[in-house]
Amino acid sequence: MSIPFELPAEDRESSPYTGYTRAHWEAVADGLLTAAWRWGTPGCALLDLPGRPSGSGVRSDGLEGYARTFLAAAFRVAGSGGDDPHGWLDRYARGLASGTRTPGREDTESWPLILDHHIQGQPMVESASVALGLRLTAPWLWKHLDDAVRDRAEEWLRGALRHTPAPNNWYLFPFTVAGFLESVGRGDAETAAARERALELMETWYRGEGWYADGDGRAFDHYNGWALHLYPVLDAHLAGDTRLAARYGPRLRAHLEGFAPTFGADGAPLHFGRSLTYRFAASAAVGLGALTGDTPLAPGASRRLASGSLRHFLDRGALTEDGLLSLGWYGPREATLQSYSGPASPYWASKAFVSLLAPADHPLWTAREEAAPVEEADRVLALSAPGLLVQSTRADGIVRLHNHGSDHVRPHEAEDPEADDPHYGRQAYSTRTGPTSTANLADNHLAVEVNGRRSVRRRIHPLGAGHGDGWGWAASWHRPAFAGGPPMVPGLRVESVTVARGPYELRVHRVIGAPAGTRVTQTGWATGPEEDLVSTLHGLHGWDAGSETVRAPQGTAYTRWAQVPRLSGPARGTTVHVGLVTLSTGAATADPAAAVSGLTLDADGVEVTWTGDGARTRIAFEPVRVTHE
Repeated sequence: MSIPFELPAEDRESSPYTGYTRAHWEAVADGLLTAAWRWGTPGCALLDLPGRPSGSGVRSDGLEGYARTFLAAAFRVAGSGGDDPHGWLDRYARGLASGTRTPGREDTESWPLILDHHIQGQPMVESASVALGLRLTAPWLWKHLDDAVRDRAEEWLRGALRHTPAPNNWYLFPFTVAGFLESVGRGDAETAAARERALELMETWYRGEGWYADGDGRAFDHYNGWALHLYPVLDAHLAGDTRLAARYGPRLRAHLEGFAPTFGADGAPLHFGRSLTYRFAASAAVGLGALTGDTPLAPGASRRLASGSLRHFLDRGALTEDGLLSLGWYGPREATLQSYSGPASPYWASKAFVSLLAPADHPLWTAREEAAPVEEADRVLALSAPGLLVQSTRADGIVRLHNHGSDHVRPHEAEDPEADDPHYGRQAYSTRTGPTSTANLADNHLAVEVNGRRSVRRRIHPLGAGHGDGWGWAASWHRPAFAGGPPMVPGLRVESVTVARGPYELRVHRVIGAPAGTRVTQTGWATGPEEDLVSTLHGLHGWDAGSETVRAPQGTAYTRWAQVPRLSGPARGTTVHVGLVTLSTGAATADPAAAVSGLTLDADGVEVTWTGDGARTRIAFEPVRVTHE
């Protein structure tokens, strides 16, 4: 699809994979800002972009437009050493003066006050972007403001320090505000307390291997990169704080070890978790690691991932005809959104422009692009801390994520089946597919059917993960939750194991405590008729003969209409169900029916013999463990 602003010519010598250079990043930032500013108020305090409002209301949405585009402008100008050929900073300086003159008033320009997250919390989110933008551009914007404007701005920002954030990454917003105030000589006990509290919580949320939970539960998703690593690592970098850098830099490096392999060969990040309308913000951690040196990637590989992600969305309709980022994935898509998403929400994608803080002579921009991890070889990587299994195949460039540990259910919350979230509850996600609508059959799901009611998976309990040479596994258990009646069936439990090898996904489930008349169903990947994708599902044990194809008319983020393969079978007491799943392009289609030459089932578990090399994979229960010979 055409991009509604001009870009430089591609450079396939320096960037053989994407054609993009630093000049392309600058041009995209300028193009996005030019389009967004057509909707600015006369005093420049609000950008009232067109579209469906968020749950926070249109005034908060207007502040969001100012704050999130300011972040892109700040990275753009600071990365150019203050060069601002389009005069972006003048507009943001005017907006700061207008927005903070009478905050809380219902007029044309005034910003909403920052209150507690459950009352009027969204301005707290935006305060972090305002503060970071001011910190990045301090020599060219803050330094030249009138004292009265600086005082008003400080007073408004301090609202973030004096009110309660949401119990997750939101604590990094007052942390970022406090970091800015201290950087311009306005720190005190209040700023120190906000920073100390955030860093204390970060330690309780850190689970190892570079992964943070987004709060006290088990939410692991893109917020790791574009929030939980971005704010503390960038803060340490800007402050020259070697103590914080020594703590958080190695964690970012460890995170990128497992996260960098999740980008597809087409540049796509995984369609997994919430706030997916932020799109290419998924590459923020990659660019940040290249900037600070906290990365396992060569500079050329970092640029290939970041530029690949940026180009992926620009080439696939993420921009409207007038150059605005739409609310959705490629084009607009309501099912991708949360209630907090408004017209300016997609501009958190601005975080990807952290790459521009690396100057033009930085290796990130001067090194020749190198292959992404998915383009080098088939990979299977177990991430035991979050309970995730990453599987990628070089032939088709697809990355799959098998979820045995991320559920986004807070510790105090009941497992409400009505709150089923397709972006966490499914068994698997990929760079080429999205989950089906809750109105349709769930893809990649093991459902237990009792008295005609089909279960969903809410809270996920990890049982382990590991990998070897060319294979890996992850396992979990859950209590099936049912809508339209009692939410739980006493004693009912499902243990699930995924083993990945090459293009194959061996899915093994042990259903425990199923009452008489119970049935179970297993679904595979949802694909559309216009896509060059093949989704297969082959039963090995515990299923009725043959799979069927079920229609999903609401489609996914990738296709307007989808179809899903499904197996079904009976269950009573304790039963074991084994199936083999594949997702591949038409050119790289794998036949699951020919992949396994034998299966044995005994009291201890399941053993599968693979065709070709005769390798054997054994899945044992009580406790769950997987071996491969």
